[in-house]
Amino acid sequence: MSLTAVLSRIDADVPQALDRLFELLRIPSISTDPAFRTACDRAADWLVKDLESIGIAAEKRVTPGHPMVVGHADGSGPHLLFYGHYDVQPVDPLELWDNDPFDPKLEDTAKGRVLRGRGTADDKGQLMTFIEACRAWKAEQGTLPCKITIFLEGEEESGSPSLVPFMEAHKDELRADLALICDTAMFESKTPAIVTMLRGMLQEEITITGPDKDLHSGYYGGIAINPIRVLSQIIATLHDETGRVTIPGFYDGVPELSDQMQAQWDALGFDHAAFLRDVDLSVPAGEQDRTPLEMTWSRPTCEVNGIWGGYTGEGFKTVLPAQAHAKISFRLVGDQDPLKIREALRGMITKMLPADCSVAFTAHGASKACVIDADDPRFEKALQALSEEWQVPAAYIGGGGSIPVAGYFQDILGTTPLLIGFGKDDDALHSPNEKYDLESFHKGMRSWARILAALT
Repeated sequence: MSLTAVLSRIDADVPQALDRLFELLRIPSISTDPAFRTACDRAADWLVKDLESIGIAAEKRVTPGHPMVVGHADGSGPHLLFYGHYDVQPVDPLELWDNDPFDPKLEDTAKGRVLRGRGTADDKGQLMTFIEACRAWKAEQGTLPCKITIFLEGEEESGSPSLVPFMEAHKDELRADLALICDTAMFESKTPAIVTMLRGMLQEEITITGPDKDLHSGYYGGIAINPIRVLSQIIATLHDETGRVTIPGFYDGVPELSDQMQAQWDALGFDHAAFLRDVDLSVPAGEQDRTPLEMTWSRPTCEVNGIWGGYTGEGFKTVLPAQAHAKISFRLVGDQDPLKIREALRGMITKMLPADCSVAFTAHGASKACVIDADDPRFEKALQALSEEWQVPAAYIGGGGSIPVAGYFQDILGTTPLLIGFGKDDDALHSPNEKYDLESFHKGMRSWARILAALT
């Protein structure tokens, strides 16, 4: 096989690859809004047709939600499964976009040329880097370098309700030697990286109820319990003065970094001051005996994402509210059990309730962390391929966010996930004016071509 010819084909076909990506980007496949259900169908149809154009037998598979796209290409050597998602986030607030979010543009900026539009980085631009690498292989060699299954989801941005049932029903079809995921970013926008750990997620909504109605603070202030005060006291106890979470058993299953991984992270030279300065902050607020990268990648968190109650409109209304509410989320690591933590949180809060107050809990998401063995020799091959393409030593890094599908590949399919993405810190994921660097798109295609060669 001639990797040089494949890379040259990618270089020559960048304009055509952009045309194809822009066609996909123009489809407003917002999965969380029922008004865009037809658009999600159209995106799935577009991907099926595109995969078929390069000889991958693809189908749109119906689910109770948005469809999956599954494609197969036979070949010798290892069986690789590639995952991406074609759905995108809503575009609100629309008035903060400089252009129509579904009319993608190629723009010149002070940092170079970028693709601008919803889905450019998350995840249409990323998933197309792999498909375009396959296209170049097929054009130059007449076949793909190995057996490949493409698995594209349409509900990632809305909680993936159909994903687990679909994977369980089709595990034999989807099971592979290695699962490739392109939904991550480079380290500090300059170092290609393989993510070897992702934090899990637990989400809980809390409602504290006191009186049976909002009360006049002149009549009842002082004598009546105020649910906001109760909720505030509860929230204040979730962390101690050093930043540690106080929920009983919270740190069960939290591992320590290996000396090797700690040394590699230290060598990255993470500038936490600049990282915080970009959002007008200065002091790391997590566990005070941990490094900033540990706080971001390998330590669990407890955060209040929203709190409300009483009157919050214009002016003033002197009431004691009947209820107070909060949304609390946890990023989990290692072997932390989200269901045990949920039970412990609820028990802790219930014990803290004063007389005349009750609590109601609403469970939202719950997923375990994903930890991947970086000693896998295939990872070293992929790391070397990335280093050769970007001419910068690639690194193993952690991921502060959650990509539940990586854990599902491990637990449901028994397949090791390999997470490689080419996003950058300033891509404005989920925000107005989302972008993806042209360099990320171009070198992303070349990177996957090199990785396919290295793995086969």
